[in-house]
Amino acid sequence: MSSVRPGDHKAYMQLALEHARKSPPKPTNYRVGAVLVDLATNEILATGYTLELPGNTHAEQCCFMKLAEKHGVSEENLKQVLPPELALYTTVEPCSKRLSGNLPCVERVLRLAGSIRTVYVGIMEPETFVAENTGRLSLENAGISVVHVEGLEKDILEVATAGHVRG
Repeated sequence: MSSVRPGDHKAYMQLALEHARKSPPKPTNYRVGAVLVDLATNEILATGYTLELPGNTHAEQCCFMKLAEKHGVSEENLKQVLPPELALYTTVEPCSKRLSGNLPCVERVLRLAGSIRTVYVGIMEPETFVAENTGRLSLENAGISVVHVEGLEKDILEVATAGHVRG
């Protein structure tokens, strides 16, 4: 069980923000945090943050990679071992394109459609690196709700863009 009350979306987003703060500031990426929650038990299944694991990794990617390793399956087969009602909290909207060539986070979430029912986001992705992020639309088209958790936007943006050159 989590110490966060079930349905306390702002508290889960604050937890995701705490993880985002662990990410090293760089001018070429956002510092993002993610938390995956089993809605039936209110258990936090995994957390992640940008660059937590080797290979230019994003927060959601780290979350799923760690969970796959814990269950001894590939990330592609993760859905087979997950509970049926999950929520993903991420400080910044999942990316729909990766300039590094890695699989976009939206594609990773879509592989878990049916298990992940809702993605809660702190802010929509600014257009700094990828103009016109289509992540939200792709998720909603797959039946995954995207819900903006209000109230932490200023803090999330400040953490996300730490290390960026201000013009």
